[in-house]
Amino acid sequence: MIRSTGKNFAARFARMRALAARFRSDRRGNVAVISALAALPMVTAVGCVIDYSNAAMIRTKLQAAADAASLATVSTNSTVLNTAQNMTTNGSVSGGSTFANYFFTANLPAAYSTLTPTSTVTKTGKVITATVAFSTTVSTYFMGIIGYKTITIAGTSTSSYTMPAYINFYLMLDVSGSMSFPSTTAEQQRLMAVNPDNLNGSNGYPSGCQFACHFTAQGACAQTSSQGNPWQGPIPAAGSSTNPGSGGYCQGFIISRLGTTPATFTSGTNPTNGNNVNWSNTPVTSCSTPGTTSCIQLRADAVGYAVNALLATAYASETAAGVTNQFKIGLYPFIVNLYSYFPLTTSINGSSTSSGTINYAAAQLATLLDTGVNTNLGSGGTHFENAFPSMNSLITTVGTGGSSTNALPYVFLITDGSQDCQTQSGGNWGGDAGCSPDYNSATTLNATTLCAPLKARGITIAVLYIPYGQIVDPNPNFANAEDTYANDNIPNIPASLQACASPDFFYTANTPADITSALLTMFEQAVSTAHVSN
Repeated sequence: MIRSTGKNFAARFARMRALAARFRSDRRGNVAVISALAALPMVTAVGCVIDYSNAAMIRTKLQAAADAASLATVSTNSTVLNTAQNMTTNGSVSGGSTFANYFFTANLPAAYSTLTPTSTVTKTGKVITATVAFSTTVSTYFMGIIGYKTITIAGTSTSSYTMPAYINFYLMLDVSGSMSFPSTTAEQQRLMAVNPDNLNGSNGYPSGCQFACHFTAQGACAQTSSQGNPWQGPIPAAGSSTNPGSGGYCQGFIISRLGTTPATFTSGTNPTNGNNVNWSNTPVTSCSTPGTTSCIQLRADAVGYAVNALLATAYASETAAGVTNQFKIGLYPFIVNLYSYFPLTTSINGSSTSSGTINYAAAQLATLLDTGVNTNLGSGGTHFENAFPSMNSLITTVGTGGSSTNALPYVFLITDGSQDCQTQSGGNWGGDAGCSPDYNSATTLNATTLCAPLKARGITIAVLYIPYGQIVDPNPNFANAEDTYANDNIPNIPASLQACASPDFFYTANTPADITSALLTMFEQAVSTAHVSN
């Protein structure tokens, strides 16, 4: 019995082991079990994708609304931009947040029409910055199963606009007698060969006067030795309709307006070459090019046409930027007095041949050279001591450059830099005691007393120095050694003008091409400097 029982137990145990082995090896039904166990996390994962995709779609729409709002706030048609341009200090722009919030709300999906963003609009220097930020929640459909009933979405959009620099350019133009010096060496030789002014006598210039003498009053230049020393002597082509004949006009400026044939001279003296003046020509009022038969170009001519190049460049610059009235330019020549010849204007796209425009006025600059009769400018010498205080008074406000009514002032001084205290009235010579007690001496401007007050107010002074020409064969007898003190003063001029100029705004130019190039460089630097520093 015992043996039998052991056999039965062993058999049963063997069968149980076989069943267990088959159970372990049998894979049928496992997929269903695993699928049942994985169903919940799989549904949750798919639900997350759907919920997050929905939230991302809504965020994209809200971000688009924020982008539209920030861009609209700093667009050129925005009222906020106009407000910012008239601000004189940095800080928050009034009405900017309200404007940005309105545009944001106008572009929202209907379900989020009540969402209010956080918007700021600020001005820092010339940069206007609009920032629109939003944050909200999106309800979930599937993620709530695992406890996440909402998803937070947020975004920010920032747009900026750099304002153009609005600048007023005040051009101080030296039209004193020394600016009647011919514009090139060749033009100087042409004039000397035919100019009878101050030709004869111990105080005269046998090789010819180097300046286009600028006094046109009858009797200003002696014609015979009995009338004075120096004297002209026989006037070339006397009796012609243009040549005044007897009476003693200074002829240099007249000759420069008539021109000569041929255009250049390699040798010759006044008595023989005076007939080469084109006395029958109609006098020109401006001379755009050196070396032509119609005129002899003077420095004032070259400056006038350089100013026209400046006007064209300024207009092209503001047109390319799409900004109207960005630049105002005015012409303020001076001799004894500063003269508002063509005050500040935004109409800078005229024609040099169309009267009434600033372009025409610039081309006619040489007509303002000292004739002794222009009461607006006065006559005699070069009087910085009057011109600078007048300019300082003329500029009543110093803006930030943020708008046309809040413009930055720049003064462009174009001169040969020789200050002369002489004054002339009716042929009589005197001096300006406010300049120097001795009017028979050339000096330089005093940058401390004349230029510093303007710079202290925030006015930038740019100086274009056209070097004073050495007087060839100076006559020690002429006008109490005027030639000598003028020549001796030349080395002192650059330093005084550089001290007057604001940092990095001092330029030197000799030829007409150099004058134009330097003036355009001054303009570009002014625009660049105003844009960066303000």
